[in-house]
Amino acid sequence: MAFLCGSAKLGAQAVPANSSPIIGTVIPAIMDSAALSKLSALGQEPDWKKLEVYAGTMSKAEFEAAWHDIYSEAKAMPPPFQIRDTAISIPTGQAKEPTFSLPFSVSGEKPKSHPKMSWRRARDLPVLGKRPPLSDLVIAIDPGHIGGTYATMEERMLSFNAGESIREGDLSLMTAQILKERLMALGAVATLVRETQEPVTKKRPADFQETALAVLKDAGFPAPSPTYAGLSGDAKLLTVQWQSEKLFYRVSEIHARAERVNQQIKPDVVLCLHFNAEAWGDATMPQFSPKNHLHILVNGCYAPVELQQQDLRFEMLQRLLSRTHEEEIPLASAIATTMSQTTGLPAYVYTTTNARRAGDSPYVYARNLLANRLYECPVVYLEPFVMNHEETYQRLLRGHYLGRTLIGEKLTTSAIEDYINGIVKGLLAYYQTHRPS
Repeated sequence: MAFLCGSAKLGAQAVPANSSPIIGTVIPAIMDSAALSKLSALGQEPDWKKLEVYAGTMSKAEFEAAWHDIYSEAKAMPPPFQIRDTAISIPTGQAKEPTFSLPFSVSGEKPKSHPKMSWRRARDLPVLGKRPPLSDLVIAIDPGHIGGTYATMEERMLSFNAGESIREGDLSLMTAQILKERLMALGAVATLVRETQEPVTKKRPADFQETALAVLKDAGFPAPSPTYAGLSGDAKLLTVQWQSEKLFYRVSEIHARAERVNQQIKPDVVLCLHFNAEAWGDATMPQFSPKNHLHILVNGCYAPVELQQQDLRFEMLQRLLSRTHEEEIPLASAIATTMSQTTGLPAYVYTTTNARRAGDSPYVYARNLLANRLYECPVVYLEPFVMNHEETYQRLLRGHYLGRTLIGEKLTTSAIEDYINGIVKGLLAYYQTHRPS
């Protein structure tokens, strides 16, 4: 599904080695400064000096490995920055100080100490001793979407019969609430990023009409329709109403959640809970899909067009230099292993270029999403089950229950319980293995 200000889900891019960072040198001729000055929708101009804390903490080889294996597309074009022998030279997109240069660590010398982060690796947690297995671990649980009265606007409400429906935002909140209690019982400090069926952001679609109009004009549609009333298909996308709504629940909402995560909760890991879907056609006459699968996302796989935006360029480099992937990928892989066991789901296989395999698990992919980019810590973004798979739909209609219940002619467990068990077992497996005992 095309979206002019965000990403849709399934169905529906010579400095001396011992010097300090330098700002203000000339952008190389191969760079298009105008193209590299853009900001994403609702994005803020970054302060490049914040990357100075990473000066000399990473070698050229480490940087190149992370870029080529995780943060670039699998068949990447040259990046919009230059990797020199002693430093990376980055166009800022800002006229006053057009280039930021960050030195690598010096070969043969001990790298500078990595800056202290707001989150802790498993190995940095306090010794566990005889306390509950997840003691000290700070976890933010982010229930995907909003649900409630916003579910139809979000295009995350599914109904095959009158009087019944499932809403992804409601399902993810229910799952998060139960998961929180399980994790707290194991000693974790668990907090919900969204606690109700109301959005975290204080903004509403009407606040974004001018921005939506600007997005459409920039995309080559100077006189868009104000509403999508009477329209269907892709024609809806080219309206101010549709773009305003997307800016509200897909962009402003995630920015508000990021502020809560980064400034208030400051977790060691964020668990983003979602349920997947395949294309179901007309929302008034949806179709079941024979597919049912699982995958987990970590941050990465930035497209060249995304890195033209200065805030995305900054955020990608901040994650790479902070080595978030070194914790994020192994943790996601551990949870993928246990979730594959509890759900029995096969791995989803991406055939598009906006995701690439990350690590050894067939379930784990790197993909650049707003949430797993803005949250300043490891993020495990979960996408189990296909909501419009017939058996899954029937299981989700029944919500959460323990044991098994009869669906058709088969005694079946709760999909939500299988989801929760997979996460809990994965967290236990990872932290019991990697934290000091």
